[in-house]
Amino acid sequence: VYLAGFLGMKGEPRLQGRPHRLCGTAWQHLRSPKASMGGRHGENHRTLLNEGEEAEMETFGYKTHGFRRALCIAGYILSCGILLLVFYWKPAWDVWANCVPCDLQEADVVLLRTTDEFHMYSWKKVTWISLSSLDYIRRDSAVVADESSLLNRVVRKPDLKVRCIQVQKIRYAWDLAASRFQKVGVLEESHTCADIHVKFGSGLTSKERDTRKLICGPNTIEVEITPIWKLLVKEVLNLFYVFQLFSVCLWLAEDYIEYSVAIVLMSLLSMALTVYDLRKQSVKLHRLVESHNSVPVKVCRRQAGLQAMESRHLVPGDLLVLERGRLMLPCDAILISGVCIVNEGMLTGESIPVTKTCLPRDNGQQPWQASCADDYRRHVLFCGTQIIQAKGDGREPAKAVVLRTGFNTAKGDLVRSILYPKPMNFRLYRDAIRFLMFLIGIAGIGMVYTVCVFALNGEAAGEVVKKALDVITIAVPPALPAALTSGIIYTQRRLKRKGIFCISPQRINVCGQLNLICFDKTGTLTEDGLDLWGLVLAKGQSFQNACSFSPGSPVPWGPACGAMVSCHSLVLLDGQVQGDPLDLKMFEATHWEIEESKDDGELACAMIVKPGPKASHAPIRGMAILHQFPFSSALQRMSVIVQEFSGDHHIFMKGAPERVTHFCHPNSVPPSFTSQLQFYTSRGFRVIALAHKTLPAGMPAASLTREDVESNLTFLGFLILENRLKRETRPVLEELTAARIRNVMVTGDNIQTAITVAREAGMILPGSRVILVEASAQVGRPLASITWKLVEESKIDRCSGPEDRHSALGGGPPSGLGSSPFHFCMSGSSYEVITQSFGHLLPKLLLNGTVFARMSPAQKASLVQEFQKMDYFVGMCGDGANDCGALKVAHAGISLSEQEASVASPFTSRTPSVECVPELIRQGRAALVTSFCMFKYMALYSIIQYLGILLLYWQLNTFGNYQFLFQDLAITTLIGMTMSLNGAYPKLVPFRPAARLTSPPLLLSVALNILFSLALQVCGFVLVQKQPWYSADDLLSACAPRNTSLMGSPAPTGLSQGVHGMRNSTGGEEKEEEESYQSYENTTVWLLSTINCLLVAVVFSKGKPFRQPVHKNCKGAKGGRRGRKARPGTFSLMPVSC
Repeated sequence: VYLAGFLGMKGEPRLQGRPHRLCGTAWQHLRSPKASMGGRHGENHRTLLNEGEEAEMETFGYKTHGFRRALCIAGYILSCGILLLVFYWKPAWDVWANCVPCDLQEADVVLLRTTDEFHMYSWKKVTWISLSSLDYIRRDSAVVADESSLLNRVVRKPDLKVRCIQVQKIRYAWDLAASRFQKVGVLEESHTCADIHVKFGSGLTSKERDTRKLICGPNTIEVEITPIWKLLVKEVLNLFYVFQLFSVCLWLAEDYIEYSVAIVLMSLLSMALTVYDLRKQSVKLHRLVESHNSVPVKVCRRQAGLQAMESRHLVPGDLLVLERGRLMLPCDAILISGVCIVNEGMLTGESIPVTKTCLPRDNGQQPWQASCADDYRRHVLFCGTQIIQAKGDGREPAKAVVLRTGFNTAKGDLVRSILYPKPMNFRLYRDAIRFLMFLIGIAGIGMVYTVCVFALNGEAAGEVVKKALDVITIAVPPALPAALTSGIIYTQRRLKRKGIFCISPQRINVCGQLNLICFDKTGTLTEDGLDLWGLVLAKGQSFQNACSFSPGSPVPWGPACGAMVSCHSLVLLDGQVQGDPLDLKMFEATHWEIEESKDDGELACAMIVKPGPKASHAPIRGMAILHQFPFSSALQRMSVIVQEFSGDHHIFMKGAPERVTHFCHPNSVPPSFTSQLQFYTSRGFRVIALAHKTLPAGMPAASLTREDVESNLTFLGFLILENRLKRETRPVLEELTAARIRNVMVTGDNIQTAITVAREAGMILPGSRVILVEASAQVGRPLASITWKLVEESKIDRCSGPEDRHSALGGGPPSGLGSSPFHFCMSGSSYEVITQSFGHLLPKLLLNGTVFARMSPAQKASLVQEFQKMDYFVGMCGDGANDCGALKVAHAGISLSEQEASVASPFTSRTPSVECVPELIRQGRAALVTSFCMFKYMALYSIIQYLGILLLYWQLNTFGNYQFLFQDLAITTLIGMTMSLNGAYPKLVPFRPAARLTSPPLLLSVALNILFSLALQVCGFVLVQKQPWYSADDLLSACAPRNTSLMGSPAPTGLSQGVHGMRNSTGGEEKEEEESYQSYENTTVWLLSTINCLLVAVVFSKGKPFRQPVHKNCKGAKGGRRGRKARPGTFSLMPVSC
């Protein structure tokens, strides 16, 4: 039970209930639900919930059994509530004791178990939703018009009821056809693009909306402010305080009145502060989402027209009307008409306008997400993002179909990640469990020893039991697990002062173990802003000389200039042009201007670009951007359809040169394309390719698909941009390299540009060899091939076939490298092929891989996970836009954003500088060492006190009230308050602190200190008995023999009742019991154990090389949390909560 309590104290949220875990592999094996999946329980006893998703769980069906329920109630009464408390801590035991297994379709209780390595259990009561109040629903017909809808499959007929469970704020309904619980509150993913336009393009009827609202629930993200009494009850039921109550009752039975009162007062103070913190968090989170539930919106109703309502009444399938003006979106929605400009800073951490286009009217049979491939997000408006601008088609406003509501939305997912964070699987916590088991074993030995000593001396059975139980409260301090989080409390405040915000405090300790950092390039290692260097145009079968741009001189008119003024995602907001820094720099070089269209016809929603006063002469008055196909990292390109004023329609494209040429006519691409591209990228320039074509007259531009637009283009040339390193990049990378922390670049840019930047930044040192790895797999052929070459050389060795692949990269550098260090570089496409066809080579390549270019967001996340499989502790630093996946899966994701926190990563730096990376590692190392110091000190302090008590038990003696109070409060409390104040050492050393409590150096340190403490106290205990003045009966034998003035006085200070903790009892028998605690052995052992505690504190308060020296820890007090609470026999810092 104690162990389970520790597992529940590791930073899980306590706002919405306590997560639970089951301990004891033997018990799990005997009572695991998997054991009950036999035929007698039916085939549907177990299914998966959220299959394939991150929140996947196993569900098991159980039915309440009357006889078992009666037995449990009797057990609650006979055990005085102890059994009920155990079931509160162990929800799976509660289900197994009260219920019997059954099919899920018959269950009234569902047991849930996560499928991750933690196997956390919880249970939910099955509830029923009745639709009989809706008079218009017929019992023999579908409840909604769409017969394939999930809502028709969850209604049981003829009684019109729906079986539901609520798991982590999300409602699941029982699918009668699939025999599993399915998520409601979302639009089915099986819909095609055509389905969404046809079925929902005209809105829902009022009756269908009422049906959906009843089944799916309201569109609200409600985080109720937890009442103080409920927080207090949950805090009291914490196993920590239950153990505290047990200890206080035991001490009161032994007449430790003063000590018990002091501990009770401090426990009340502890609970009051904790409840205050939890209440404050609850209020803050409630205010964060409060405004979401009452956003005024307009929806289009079939047969009823436009209606205004509050957002809480929205249901999946509703048709939202997005009028001009700013709007905080209250749900996830699919844009089906018009164009929207949104700010997705809450999702990505990057507050730049993003263009959303409408879902195409595709007649394919694939689900709409699959038909849009990896770029489906460009059609989705996410909850919590701000719509800056909405433009419809023609005179019609923009419209969007509600996709997800409530906690199913993107914002709801963010709130749920705060309420129910994923637990950390860190070796430190696993080792702490083993150490606790060791202490429990030590306590067991002490109990046996105590029983033997007191029983052989004829003590009463009740006294023997009390003394034996007292050993547990001494040897197993309840605050030991909390000591692991002590360093986190102070470190989190230090990071906040430096502009680094953390939404997952338990990851701070993990930062102390980072040994590989993945960096994005643009905006992270290099400046956000790009300087336009020049334009290299293609003419016929060759390239013209580069046209460099001088400050103030405009770009001469031509197709390339037309691409620069139109092929972008810039918007005009409040009279200012805003958007991506690259697009902004490109557009500013042309000296053209953007303005809103004032036309009421075809150009009503178009963006107008016109030559400015300083622009070069152009034969046209301007152009209207009719349609955009936005840029995405997966596609690596964007295209636009434009129309000259009273002229022709044109297509312009810009993007990665390797991708753009795939859509160009081969005759328009010069043969020197590759060499010309390498010439500029190898010098660190960022190269953008431009392409163009003119649409035939009479072709309707509005009906063109992206596939129609992006074909048979004419290659125009290269736009060359200079991307400078940030001034702090090279010093930071040099500092990380000196600390033996690997630096890896993961970027979406060209590989040659990335290699050049890596050299300039110091990732690739002078004299190192760079090996370019290229892998390809041809369609229709089972074998893939790998090509490698030295970047400085042109020689290429090629291998294909399984027998040759390993010889090329079989475990060392290719021949000719000698002893020079080497670095592998590869593109995202090559990485994909190697992952699928050359899996056995991937670890060898990653071992020396330094540059990964043209990587999509999914490939970045996959790369981080592959590094983690190689036992690296991986950090990821990016700007948050295209790095969200990698930032989330890394051990420590650091988003460079101006926001305090975003859903993008656990850490957010408000200063967009990589200097936050070494700072986070320094603070993480200091926090980890502090946790170790506190843990070892708490353990040693308890063992020192434990050894002293066992020695005194030999004489049927023990410490008194004030002796315990002095050690626990005057010494341990002060040490606990100050030991964690040491700040991080400013220099990163080339080795990491130990990550395991069971590492040999730490075990040896603890073991030697235990032996020293044992020897010290035993020697004092024995030597005091050999002194010539020692007398076991005469407490004044050490005084002068003729000094009779002391005969009637109290004992000397060292033996006084105050020091020995008299129990303040009255009566002759109790007075004799008091005096029995006064002895030379008692005073000697107590003084030696007190001094030993001070010595241990000094020994374990490590300074260099990870923390500041002890004498400087007063500086850390400004960022630390003051005044925490003492526990029985120890000092405690409560775990950090989100």
